[in-house]
Amino acid sequence: MNTGLQAAIAALPILSAAVLLAGFRLPAKVGMPIVYVLAAAIALTLWQVPLDRVIAASLQGLVLTFDILLIVFGAILLLNTLKASGAVQVIKNSFSAISPDRRVQIVIITWCFGAFIEGAAGFGTAAAIIAPLMVALGFPAMAAVMLGLMVQSTPVTFGAAGTPVLVGLAGGLSGAEFDALLAANDLTLADYLRQVTAQVVLFHGIAGTFIPLLMVMMTTRFFGANGSWREGLSILPFAIFGGLAFTLPYAAVGLLLGPEFPSILGGLAGLAITVLAARAGFLIPKDTWDFPDPDSWPAAWLGTLHAEAEPPRHPMTLWTAWAPYLLIAAILVLTRIPALPFGDWLKSVRIGFPDILGTGIGAATTPLYLPATAFILTVLVTTLLHRMTAGQLFQAVRQSTTTLMSAGIVLVFTVPMVRIYINSDINALDLPSMPLAMADWVAASVGEVWPLFAPTIGALGAFIAGSNTISNLMFSTFQFGVAAELAIPTVTVVALQAVGAAAGNMIAIHNIVAASATVGVMGREGALLRLTILPTIYYVGLVGLLGLGVVALMPGGL
Repeated sequence: MNTGLQAAIAALPILSAAVLLAGFRLPAKVGMPIVYVLAAAIALTLWQVPLDRVIAASLQGLVLTFDILLIVFGAILLLNTLKASGAVQVIKNSFSAISPDRRVQIVIITWCFGAFIEGAAGFGTAAAIIAPLMVALGFPAMAAVMLGLMVQSTPVTFGAAGTPVLVGLAGGLSGAEFDALLAANDLTLADYLRQVTAQVVLFHGIAGTFIPLLMVMMTTRFFGANGSWREGLSILPFAIFGGLAFTLPYAAVGLLLGPEFPSILGGLAGLAITVLAARAGFLIPKDTWDFPDPDSWPAAWLGTLHAEAEPPRHPMTLWTAWAPYLLIAAILVLTRIPALPFGDWLKSVRIGFPDILGTGIGAATTPLYLPATAFILTVLVTTLLHRMTAGQLFQAVRQSTTTLMSAGIVLVFTVPMVRIYINSDINALDLPSMPLAMADWVAASVGEVWPLFAPTIGALGAFIAGSNTISNLMFSTFQFGVAAELAIPTVTVVALQAVGAAAGNMIAIHNIVAASATVGVMGREGALLRLTILPTIYYVGLVGLLGLGVVALMPGGL
């Protein structure tokens, strides 16, 4: 089987998912079971992966699905708890006091606060928190999910205190050629990763600065009364300012301190700067933009989670209302700083299946370390802090469980399909895994302009796996090998992989499903994919061009 045919066959499930969801507009609960069956059939027949390995990969996927659903449940439960306590109403009023302009709220809440949450927690947590919060503030559910997915871009490479670099790249870069390069340049793996990080923050810093403006413009175009790009463009000065308020400290931290804290510290700095600027009216346009009257919203904008929130039963200060989010941030940061022992304590509770069906495929979960634990702990503290009744808490749990059920149906097929892809490397035909087969063909076809396409391969990995970390694990050695073969700087190409993998989170199917579940817009995944593909194309296209420029300027780099 030649490489072109391998790539075409491997791409069939992915293309089928795009056609079924975006073309035929099937809901994911219908489309993804079909795609799972197709992927399994190709693995068994054309790739000749053993049946027990396909089953083991599927079971591995179900373990990962448990983790995702637990995170989504925690995010929904927190939002429903804050609605019941009246905190959402207080938060909503506070943002209206900063600025009633929805464009300003997007820059402050979605971009800066979302970036901080992504830096602290990773794994799609930002979208799971941001989407329901924006709905509670009066945004259409579809717009809220779109925005929550778009923040899954620039901050993602350093999400969960740098996990995609410290686990993804560190675990993915291997082999004699890589070891020889380190030895020849007297470098350690940590040294190499710091050089990669330095280029990643520069690529992200340029592309990410314009994401807040794109967020606003897409909101005014697709969810405004006039369907206007220009209404979003009118806030260009503040949107670019908001972009820089995050990306400049983000880049500085990455250059000076390494991969653990760019998104965390950049998000905190951006949040403080943009709030102060908005309060002072700095660069805020004179006009105020808002959505049309909610009574006129089309059904396609709406979800089952509604903006109405209970007023507080007791007097509540702004700090008390925000305290749950601040507590989550504190717990996530403290448990993800490697120098502190808390993360290791939580990881010590581990449920593992190291050798499923004797295939060597393993799966494990560390339930206490998941962001869901921070959510649930915060909910318990909130019930006391906000003086809630048992009935209010029970109602929040019941609503959250109902919302979660629709996401579960989709994810139990989506994630196992991903694991079949990744574990297809052991087969009777001695073929590479299906993702690598696609990447090999692209590399052989494009030659020295590979840097233009390297981010797209990273994005493809994230689209398949729903994770920057897993994309890096799958493709970083491949990207390194292509760069070495073409005699172009390997650091640059590996950095392009990491950046593209971050951008691919905007279109990852199970990210879309998880975020959709938090606001109750299940069944419209194709419509969301058609929206989020736009910023993804922008991101990988611009970064690819930047990569070509860097390679042209530094042809003899490491």
